[in-house]
Amino acid sequence: MKMFIHGQWQDRAKKIEVKNPYDQSVIDTVPWAGTSDVDEALAGAVQGADMMRKMPAYERARILRATADLITERIEDFARIVSTEEGKILAEARLETSRAAEIIQLSAEEAKRLTGEVLPLDAAPGGAGRIGFTLRVPCGVVAAISPFNFPLHLVCHKVGPALAAGNAVVIKPASDTPLSALKLVEVLLEAGLPPQAVACLTGPGAEVGDCLCADKRVRKITFTGSYEVGEHICKVAGMKKITMELGSNSPLIIMDDADLDRVAEATVATGYSNAGQVCISAQRVLTDGKVYEDFLGRLKSRVEDISVGDQLSESTKMGPMIREADAVRVGEWIQEAVSGGARMVTGGERQGTLLQPTVVADVDPGMRISRDELFGPALAVTRFDDIDQAITLANDTRYGLSAGIFTQDIDRAIRFAQEVDSGNLHINWGPQWRADLMPYGGLKDSGMGKEGPKYAVQEMTELKMVIIHLKQ
Repeated sequence: MKMFIHGQWQDRAKKIEVKNPYDQSVIDTVPWAGTSDVDEALAGAVQGADMMRKMPAYERARILRATADLITERIEDFARIVSTEEGKILAEARLETSRAAEIIQLSAEEAKRLTGEVLPLDAAPGGAGRIGFTLRVPCGVVAAISPFNFPLHLVCHKVGPALAAGNAVVIKPASDTPLSALKLVEVLLEAGLPPQAVACLTGPGAEVGDCLCADKRVRKITFTGSYEVGEHICKVAGMKKITMELGSNSPLIIMDDADLDRVAEATVATGYSNAGQVCISAQRVLTDGKVYEDFLGRLKSRVEDISVGDQLSESTKMGPMIREADAVRVGEWIQEAVSGGARMVTGGERQGTLLQPTVVADVDPGMRISRDELFGPALAVTRFDDIDQAITLANDTRYGLSAGIFTQDIDRAIRFAQEVDSGNLHINWGPQWRADLMPYGGLKDSGMGKEGPKYAVQEMTELKMVIIHLKQ
């Protein structure tokens, strides 16, 4: 596939191979963009931003609705691309595609809701005879930098609101998974988006990403990825509006009054989808000592029922990790924990990019499998004695993106909601759940700003204050 810059599909002699994580077969190639391509893309985006700013909200909404309809019509095509390049099973890729269409539809609705407010200036000293109101206007050019793990869904969470707000957007997809983003551009153009309003650069982040983020023509950056890269972007960007969706090591607290069968079901659902490569995957399973062994027994049988293999096979329940190096790292962290005194309950075997779903019990909170972001198909189970200790353990991290608790006690549930430092808090479900219309973002080193079309549109616009001084 070619990349799309300055209103044209363009190729380059130097290529990036896009591989199927399962068997390492080459699916396609994309151009290896350089700094001159960034300059060309931004030159076009500046023109596109002027077009989008002048475009009526009704027309922006119409284009986005048409895009959502096209994605829905081609759900199988998009799902197969997502599954093949990223490694998630087809069922998960279909869900990602349907949610991508929903995000674009929600963005279309928000395009019609860019309103200001009237302020009672006569309520201020000296404000008599004055009328004030606010206007919300586009930022201009938005740089959208997306990760590999949701190559369509997370791109739409950036592109949809950016266009709804009247901006132009330059997409920098992950080099492992650029095909979904390029297919989205095709659909946007088919739906009637001006070609200058969108660009998609395929190239290494260290070269293309830095150049894009540092350029003064970019007013807004929206990034999803690791804390380390996010921090680097903030240093490179300078004075820009920035949304950062960064790392996590989400805790799940299991109290002694929980329905353990439901807990085991939710733990599997929120711990192993996409081979654990989800920033809000359940990672640290904090379990009351009274139900600790009972829970492990129920969890073990369910985890061992997860079939691992070719993600394109309908019978597979968990596909490969994105790269073998990542599977090796996760395996090393597991073995490090076991060598340090933790207990292997099930799993741990690896073959290439395939890592068997793993449960490690008796984990010390200081171990890397608990302390850092694992981003793989393994759960670290730790025992606690009471709700005070559980909350302390949940907060004993530099991250704060998502957390869950299972309890039937309303007092415990409310304490969890009030005292656990996390942007998303789930009561009687695991930490991995998201409705695309909700405000989504983290605390501490998990980032800043919010996604969700309504909230992202606010972050992708500027507020202007207008004061009319009436003739007295």
